[in-house]
Amino acid sequence: MSVSLYCLSKSQKSSDRNLKKRRSLCLVSILTLSLVACTPTPPSPSSVAETPQSTNTLTIWWDKGFTLEEDEALRALVAQWEKQNGSSIALSFYTTDELPQKAQRAIQAGKPPDILMSNNAERVLNPRLAWQGKLVDVSDVIEPVKSLYPKTVLQGVFLYNNVEKKRSYYAVPLHQAATHLFYWRDIIALAGYSEKDIPQDWDAFWQFWQRVPDKLPNQKIYGIGLPMSAKAGDTYQAFEQVLEAYNVQILDDRGQLQVDQPHVRQGIIDCLKWYTQFYTQGYVPPEAVKWLNPDNNRSLLNRTILITSNSSLSIPAAVRQDKDLYLNKLGTIEFPNKPNGKPMRHIISVRQAVIIADSPNQAIAKEFLTYLIKPEVAGNYLKASGGRNLPILRSVWQDPFWRDPRDPHISMVAKTLNQGQTRLYAYVENPSYSGVLEENLWGKAIARIVVEKIPPEQAADEAIARIQQIFQKWR
Repeated sequence: MSVSLYCLSKSQKSSDRNLKKRRSLCLVSILTLSLVACTPTPPSPSSVAETPQSTNTLTIWWDKGFTLEEDEALRALVAQWEKQNGSSIALSFYTTDELPQKAQRAIQAGKPPDILMSNNAERVLNPRLAWQGKLVDVSDVIEPVKSLYPKTVLQGVFLYNNVEKKRSYYAVPLHQAATHLFYWRDIIALAGYSEKDIPQDWDAFWQFWQRVPDKLPNQKIYGIGLPMSAKAGDTYQAFEQVLEAYNVQILDDRGQLQVDQPHVRQGIIDCLKWYTQFYTQGYVPPEAVKWLNPDNNRSLLNRTILITSNSSLSIPAAVRQDKDLYLNKLGTIEFPNKPNGKPMRHIISVRQAVIIADSPNQAIAKEFLTYLIKPEVAGNYLKASGGRNLPILRSVWQDPFWRDPRDPHISMVAKTLNQGQTRLYAYVENPSYSGVLEENLWGKAIARIVVEKIPPEQAADEAIARIQQIFQKWR
């Protein structure tokens, strides 16, 4: 979920800008033709309007793409829907960090968008809005195509409404992502290793990345790029995967909080110790305590760290136009086996769009989302977006684009999502958990240890106390 920057020489930048312009025009044309098979019309620019000017204008707020292709693909899709439907759309893009807070303020002021699509909102906002009765039930959008969705994906949008005392579909799933690890294949080759040398045993895996920089005497690089900041969502995403690795369950099988159990408390302490040891031992760059969401991407792409985690393919997408970097130098890998030797269960995010209950255009909003999730529309949109996010509809997965073994990044994540063991974030079992993620309590605990030098036991107890307060508030 991070915006990526990629350092190039001036000549490369000039060449890339020209290439991107030509490629962007092609992408828009291809998407237009594949959606409606008619002469394309110029895509309308992103509107700066924040509220509907009339009930004939559908207002959509969307995460700003991490690449130029993403925004252009959505603009082209919107333009075609406007042409077919005869309605107009005011489309606005906002950064991933900005959008959930902006949406909350707009809802409180009674001036929300009709449709909201935010990657962060999926975990930190939508469960709460559904709980509060502030989202529209979109079952009539999902039911006609329900059989096309995997069960896990549907669970991710089957949320609880505490006002109406029911669970239902309060979000429309659009695409999905899973946290993976990204690293430099060419740098480990310089150290005398290959991908076959990367262990799958948990401890040996992480020791490998600690060891590689020692084999590069003429190159300063940190082996492990795990985020340590309380301000980066990447921190809690990575730590959640570590909790899964050590089988630490914050909720029991009924979705009830169990942090008061001694074995759960000890598990949190052990995971905090494990996670922060890389920083205290000097394997993580000092600035990781200040990272925002884009910064682990930047650090990897600027080759100051050897490996980092990310919950989408934004890192490969940033270098997709450089075939050598994309196909040969950059690598994508799953997390290793758990410490107990069993295969890792990867945590997935279901990216979703919601209709705000105060929307004056609910009917037309449902029409747009119904159009957006048509397999041919969704598939072409995700491809035109550069493949950063992965499909969820079974029929879309059949497209060779997502199954090409020659693509080392998409094929790896596709394998995880289609063949591996996965689970959703705990907010699906209990919406109170979205408050834990929203406050980034794991990031705060990690920062307390590495910056303020408090013991892991104290950091764990502080986090547990705050989690209990959050859950009490949601009763």
